[in-house]
Amino acid sequence: MVMLRLNVMNTKRLILPAAWGLSLLVCVIAVIAWGRQYGWHLFPVNNYQLFPLLGLLAFSLLWTHYVVGTLRDLTGAPEANLARYYQITGYAVLALICLHPGLLIYQRFRDGYGLPPHSYETYARPGLGWVTLLGTVSLLVFLAYETRRWFGDKPWWHFVQEAGDLAMLAIVYHAYKLCIQFDDRWVGGVWAFYAVVLVAVLARSYYLKFTARNLAREQ
Repeated sequence: MVMLRLNVMNTKRLILPAAWGLSLLVCVIAVIAWGRQYGWHLFPVNNYQLFPLLGLLAFSLLWTHYVVGTLRDLTGAPEANLARYYQITGYAVLALICLHPGLLIYQRFRDGYGLPPHSYETYARPGLGWVTLLGTVSLLVFLAYETRRWFGDKPWWHFVQEAGDLAMLAIVYHAYKLCIQFDDRWVGGVWAFYAVVLVAVLARSYYLKFTARNLAREQ
């Protein structure tokens, strides 16, 4: 029994270094995936090359939030253990999801293509302008989620959380169509892994919510 308690305590202590380690790993993977896209011919880096990396980093860190949240739930680690981690990475994500489309909008405007949605349509492959706009809608949802400090206790807040989950899935599709070259099997395999894990995490989350609601109704 003592050994079991020690193992549980050690697992709880490991959640923070595991969270930082996973975040660092996915950021390194994002840089590698980005570099391979351009054959590592990157310098001097222009805005058209840089903005996809910012999007990949933003998604990767958000993905770790979902994974780390599930690990914390499974291990029973206190939320306070990860408060600083979520604060720092949350600010990083906020900056990245603003800079990602911001650089593209700025560069397209500077090149004489005007503002979205026209500038998006002329940049993306024919018929895929709406996928670019899908990324912008997801950005707005993520920005709305940042208002949780003021509205997190409202009864309607769960709709914002659910919209955020849908936005994560939309970003997977957005990157699949526009940002990732899936002829690179290594990159495609990593992205498929991210997608499967994300779906599994969301499925578990909504299953637990559904079960909790049914129990509450029965009582």
